[in-house]
Amino acid sequence: MPGRVMLQGLAEALGLPVAALSQVEILGAPVLPSSFRVNKAASAAIAVSGLAAALLWEARGGGSQGVVVDQRHAAAAFQSEQVLRLDGAWVAREQGDIAGLYPTGGAGWVRLHTNFDHHRAAILDLLGCAGDRASVAAVLRGWDAFALEAEAISRGLTISALRDFAAWDAHPHGQAVASLPLVEITRIGDAPAEGLAFDEAPLGGLRVLDLTRVIAGPVATRTLAAHGAEVLTITGPDLPGFGIADLGRGKRQGVVDLRNAAGRAALAGLLAGADVFVQGYRPGSLAARGFGPAEAVALRPGLVVAELSAYGAAGPWSARRGFDSLVQTASGFNAAEAAAFGQASPRPLPVQALDHATGYLLAAGIMTALLRRMREGGSWHVRVSLARTGAWLRGLGQVAVDPAWPVPSVESFADLLERSASGFGVMQAVRHPARLERTPAGFTRPSVPPRAGAVGW
Repeated sequence: MPGRVMLQGLAEALGLPVAALSQVEILGAPVLPSSFRVNKAASAAIAVSGLAAALLWEARGGGSQGVVVDQRHAAAAFQSEQVLRLDGAWVAREQGDIAGLYPTGGAGWVRLHTNFDHHRAAILDLLGCAGDRASVAAVLRGWDAFALEAEAISRGLTISALRDFAAWDAHPHGQAVASLPLVEITRIGDAPAEGLAFDEAPLGGLRVLDLTRVIAGPVATRTLAAHGAEVLTITGPDLPGFGIADLGRGKRQGVVDLRNAAGRAALAGLLAGADVFVQGYRPGSLAARGFGPAEAVALRPGLVVAELSAYGAAGPWSARRGFDSLVQTASGFNAAEAAAFGQASPRPLPVQALDHATGYLLAAGIMTALLRRMREGGSWHVRVSLARTGAWLRGLGQVAVDPAWPVPSVESFADLLERSASGFGVMQAVRHPARLERTPAGFTRPSVPPRAGAVGW
């Protein structure tokens, strides 16, 4: 699929003017080994987020500007949490000691996601075995993959059975995902139009309240920070972090306990002063604490509420916990990639492509909603999911591959890193991959770990 057709599809999904694609240029050749168009999809998702920023700046009184994305730079950005040096040393990949794909009874396979301690403990409790790979593998050989997945779902655990595309297409949730828009942008309330004065940055002066973790949500809010937004990330005192050194660039960090009234009051106060509210909690979780979309826009008419989930807002798995690797396994990617490379065992995509693409598409959706708020007024709701992004990537088609095509090393991307001080040491991290001609993206705040204490704008 030509890159221009791919970009046009994204512009149409977002409601951006297709004519503006003349401002976008994608350079270079794919470097990531995959039968799916992972590298072109990465470049397109990044480019459309850059285009949304350029159009927002133009609407604020800036001029038109070009957006350039290099495919090799996009490949580095799609694994930025791994292409990272702290105090001169490459950061080791964060992965649980028993995480990964395992064969089960018959010809089945399952993937366990145990990167967080509480997920690991719950899975070991279900399996009833010691916490080492040999013990886990031995127990899993006695399970049927789909029976284990069903039991895991009933307990809220992070396990997926391997499916091929045919099985996913026949699954009720696969069918539900296929009916969802790639990026859903809807008006959910009335509010006056909010014009934005000229600023040197596309998102200068805009406040983003960020309640996301892991990869997709933090990529979205890091993108907003790179284009000038003031991003305040809030986490809970009991929640584990992931990749904060890289994903927290350009953001302030705070801790609020939503389990008590004082914490909920603090969040309500922050919402009242925000322009954008981004959250990646499991669907329904924040609404149960009084911070669903309707309640949020009542606190701040004109707010853009952005939500992301693993499996989407409709279907039997809509409330299910999930991560990129689990969605890949459940929805057919690991089986299809293995077949393309001629290997018997499941093969993951070379990067967490669903996470990163969803993050850039969410950022583009948020900036599109801000454009609409400027012109039309209203409060807006933006929704994306990893599973629906997966359907988009799959829809781009597959290509023939050389089974010997290597995964590029993190060291090969060293020339794309920028150096900065941080709360984690001297950091070298991937520069923002969308190059805007007149408003270069970058980070004005160092990455810092979350700290308890008073938070505010």
